[in-house]
Amino acid sequence: QVQLVESGGGLVQPGGSLRLSCAASGIVFSRYVMSWYRQAPGKQRELVASIDPHFKTNYAEFVKGRFTISRDNLENSVYLQMNNLEPEDTAAYVCTAHFPVPFQGYWGQGTQVTVSS
Repeated sequence: QVQLVESGGGLVQPGGSLRLSCAASGIVFSRYVMSWYRQAPGKQRELVASIDPHFKTNYAEFVKGRFTISRDNLENSVYLQMNNLEPEDTAAYVCTAHFPVPFQGYWGQGTQVTVSS
């Protein structure tokens, strides 16, 4: 009954912004590392950003200064604010919840972000 439901994707022009949301249920949300991954056709899945239970954040170098990850434990939600989007950001963005020891991991269905050239 664990669910991770993403929203906020869409089509945007280069330089534009989007805010992705992920609502989690069925887990003790505050205990999980929450992350956003992305995958484009023909490319390897890559970590975009993560935020741990202590609100420590990590970002891929290619999004530093442009993207911000945040979480609201009362809302059981994690967000990704994406600014100054580039065509290379086009991908399916997937929300994950990870509890490493013992291993527990959950993946959402993803939301498509398309940045026009």
